[in-house]
Amino acid sequence: MKKAQLPLIAELDLGDTEDSTAKAVRKFTGTDNPRHLRVIQSAMIRSRKREEIDRIAGASNGPELIAELRRRGLRFHCQLTPGIDRDGYLIKFGIYELDDDDRRAVNVWLRNRDAGAKL
Repeated sequence: MKKAQLPLIAELDLGDTEDSTAKAVRKFTGTDNPRHLRVIQSAMIRSRKREEIDRIAGASNGPELIAELRRRGLRFHCQLTPGIDRDGYLIKFGIYELDDDDRRAVNVWLRNRDAGAKL
């Protein structure tokens, strides 16, 4: 029996033409994990290399930490940037960054968290 072949290209949705400034802020569920909080705080300042994420978080698995934050609602884009390793090989290393929507979502979460703490 032959299995059905999956489509190679997903359908594009060209119907979304509304102004991006009118879109609702994505929901970030928040966190109380100190590693998450350190990474979020540093990423709000600037983009970070994967190795920096490890040092800032105090853990050696930055990509999994970023995956945890993505599951909580952040996009945390990773841009693969060409480079050369210590042995002279061409590589691509990851640089993680929060986009404007992520920054807004974090700020909304912080405001709500701080408002709840004052009650």
